[in-house]
Amino acid sequence: MIKHIVMWKFKDGVGEADKLEMKRRLETLKGAVPTLMSIEVGLDVSCKEASMDMVLYSEFQTLEDLTAYTVHPAHLKVVDFVLPLVCDRAVVDYER
Repeated sequence: MIKHIVMWKFKDGVGEADKLEMKRRLETLKGAVPTLMSIEVGLDVSCKEASMDMVLYSEFQTLEDLTAYTVHPAHLKVVDFVLPLVCDRAVVDYER
């Protein structure tokens, strides 16, 4: 099983409505991308300087399934929404 974790930092001035819409759109990928087994999206509540603002945790059976997810049209549509909102992104993919 592959665990895929992504964290983002929002650009200054991004409003709460856009943050919640990003979360909602990411969560809709569960029904739209067949290789996506599970997904969880959260907004940071600690507001520490070192914290990222949003995290995505998702699971895939194989690396090939993760690759299929990254190029799926539904995922790419969400990416188009996300990119203008964020200034930093970190990713970790690991096998368990």
